[in-house]
Amino acid sequence: MFVTRVIMAALPNIHLLGMFIMVLTLVFRVKALIPLYLYVFIEGVFAGFDIWWMPYLYIWTILWGITMLLPKRMPKKVSYFIVPIICALHGLFFGVLYAPLQALLYGYDLEQTLVWISLGFTFDILHSVGDLFAGMLVIPLADVLRKILAKSSLNR
Repeated sequence: MFVTRVIMAALPNIHLLGMFIMVLTLVFRVKALIPLYLYVFIEGVFAGFDIWWMPYLYIWTILWGITMLLPKRMPKKVSYFIVPIICALHGLFFGVLYAPLQALLYGYDLEQTLVWISLGFTFDILHSVGDLFAGMLVIPLADVLRKILAKSSLNR
């Protein structure tokens, strides 16, 4: 996750993190929190454990939680539609999810928080579009990972 984020850093808010989190959650369920928080920790090590990093402790967990709530036996045709939409909505609302801690740490009132969200909304739209396309890969990649695990000793 970290390597792809670094490789794609030149693209504004476009990355594969949401896709990876959803794939890992669909396949490994609760155990997906391990690579999720490993990514968050590595991000902090390389980019600094600063105020910008703190929301990462919960923002990605929200996507994990929503993915956990998806029915395990969702029809394939439905999942090909729902999963990319969830991934895209998480990207669209990234700034909104980020805002509460930002407001708390900087003492923003509601008006200042809404201004802060609106200033970043263009980036959230780009984030959402990128996540929509990356989200289209979630179900096929989860299927491939399940097949690999079924053939390997990792699943035992």
